[in-house]
Amino acid sequence: MEQNIYGIMAEFDTPTELVDAARQVRDAGYTKTDAFSPFPLHEIDEALGIKRSILPYLIFAGGVTGLLSGLGLVYFVHVFDYPIIVGGRPHFSLPAFIPPVYELTILFAALVAVFGMLFLNGLPAPYHPVFNVPRFAFATREKFFLIIEAKDPKVRLRREHEVLWKA
Repeated sequence: MEQNIYGIMAEFDTPTELVDAARQVRDAGYTKTDAFSPFPLHEIDEALGIKRSILPYLIFAGGVTGLLSGLGLVYFVHVFDYPIIVGGRPHFSLPAFIPPVYELTILFAALVAVFGMLFLNGLPAPYHPVFNVPRFAFATREKFFLIIEAKDPKVRLRREHEVLWKA
């Protein structure tokens, strides 16, 4: 029976109760936790011990890759593949190539941002086990939920029930 249990979930009426309970759960040593709220709670990341995402670094790397690939593309085309002297300028005249290089920088950074966010968030995920809880429908309107997943190495379901009951 315990193999089919996803975790233990607690319901709260106010965001303060949720944040306090999340801190208690984190202080108790649980790492596989999640919180659900009808609106963003900026304190919940710190309360659950969620670390900063690596997505900004990935986006920066995507932008640098776009910049370098744009420079490489215009350099190859105008110096090796199709060298034409226009208006007495050299084959590689950087001011003329700023727009395409800029556009490739933005394109690569945007693509990394979209697909990186989808990958890091585990999306698309049309099903989640918490949808089986009938009261979870209130998570989008007025209630706040905290879950400790059964995959957490510290989980013993009786103890979690006691920890969440005290919160």
